[in-house]
Amino acid sequence: MERKNAWLTYDEAQLEELKQLNEGYKDFLSKGKTERECVKIAVQMAKEAGYQDLNEVKSLKPGDKVYAAAMGKMIILYQIGKQPLEQGMNILGAHIDSPRLDLKQNPLYEDTDLAYLDTHYYGGIKKYQWVALPLAIHGVVAKKDGSVIDIVVGEDDNDPVVGITDLLIHLAGKQMEKKASVVIEGEELDVLVGSKPLKDTEKDAVKTGILSILKEKYDIEEEDFLSAELEVVPAGKARDFGLDRSMVISYGQDDRVCAYTSLVAALEVEAPEKTAVCILVDKEEIGSVGATGMQSHFFENTVAEVMDRMGVYSELAVRRCLANSNMLSSDVNAAYDPTFAAAFEKKNCSYFGRGVVFSKYTGARGKSGSNDASAEYMGKLRKVMDDNAVNFQTAELGKVDFGGGGTIAYIPAAYGMNVIDSGVAVLSMHAPWEICSKADIYEAKKCYVAFLKDM
Repeated sequence: MERKNAWLTYDEAQLEELKQLNEGYKDFLSKGKTERECVKIAVQMAKEAGYQDLNEVKSLKPGDKVYAAAMGKMIILYQIGKQPLEQGMNILGAHIDSPRLDLKQNPLYEDTDLAYLDTHYYGGIKKYQWVALPLAIHGVVAKKDGSVIDIVVGEDDNDPVVGITDLLIHLAGKQMEKKASVVIEGEELDVLVGSKPLKDTEKDAVKTGILSILKEKYDIEEEDFLSAELEVVPAGKARDFGLDRSMVISYGQDDRVCAYTSLVAALEVEAPEKTAVCILVDKEEIGSVGATGMQSHFFENTVAEVMDRMGVYSELAVRRCLANSNMLSSDVNAAYDPTFAAAFEKKNCSYFGRGVVFSKYTGARGKSGSNDASAEYMGKLRKVMDDNAVNFQTAELGKVDFGGGGTIAYIPAAYGMNVIDSGVAVLSMHAPWEICSKADIYEAKKCYVAFLKDM
């Protein structure tokens, strides 16, 4: 059941649509390197498409569009459908957090005339990949007076960048004998930020110089780090990849590639039969925990709020709505890489250019931690995809005993709804720079539109 390469199916109009989608996607990646930044962009796009803040709406009817955001890191969009909510919703769910380095709460220190920021890595990374790269700092600092300061350093062409040093090859004999997992260890991921001492300063003159810069530019004191959320990410914009410009290379494509295509699809669909929902969540990379992760009650609570504003709320109605819903857990899969062919089972893996990927189950080894979608649900999805000329493929995440991974799918599945993983194949997943096929990005958007419209 080999799938055709999607590039071979496009006419000129589709190629132009593909190009425009990917230009918007690259801009989204370049500007949205944190969850907060992604939510801000999503809110702006939603408002431009006629969505209103749910908190500012007193009543709802079919055709209305609302959004709700949680702590600036999670957002849910609802377009009220023609069918009663108790009959369920069609839901797209993706995550907007990505592996990175977070600054510790007491991060700034000096050692031998060099100033550093101490970090704690977030999510699954190969730590050695993060050294000797230009890095940027994104995030917010919340001050005691209640003001919140946005910080982005390292993205403008006139900005400085920061980074983590590596040991020169000439002295790295012992280092090169280590396992890859400990070539660079977590406590060695400290970011070099300065080397010029402030004149007439007796102690920690370089650190003091950095603090003076932060005070002058942002009005930040050292203690303000205690209430800051600052993330260290690769510096630089998303770019075309390949001499044929057929791919995109960027930081954070897991899972912002599915988040952007889900968002665009939700904003494109008009007057759906079932209520169309797009959920963009935080914390997936560390277990979907916390107030802004999928395990929080925020989604369920907003469903109740929507039903209340429609005059149909009851606890039983909410339960029926959730149980009768369909969902695509929009998350990436690992693209087959010929360089590392031994990690893949070629009949059941995803390939670049062959369309959006459906993963009936994820998990590790014996399907541990998996959501396993039903055959009936997969059958319905096949029809919707074929009826809408969506190029799709099916895949597992590598060979059975090689590892595995999970998504948010098992969490909404606990309500009894139909859920399956669906997303884009990625090369170099969880590396500082990841690669996706523009054709697969285009097919993902087509898939999500078809799902919201016809499922």
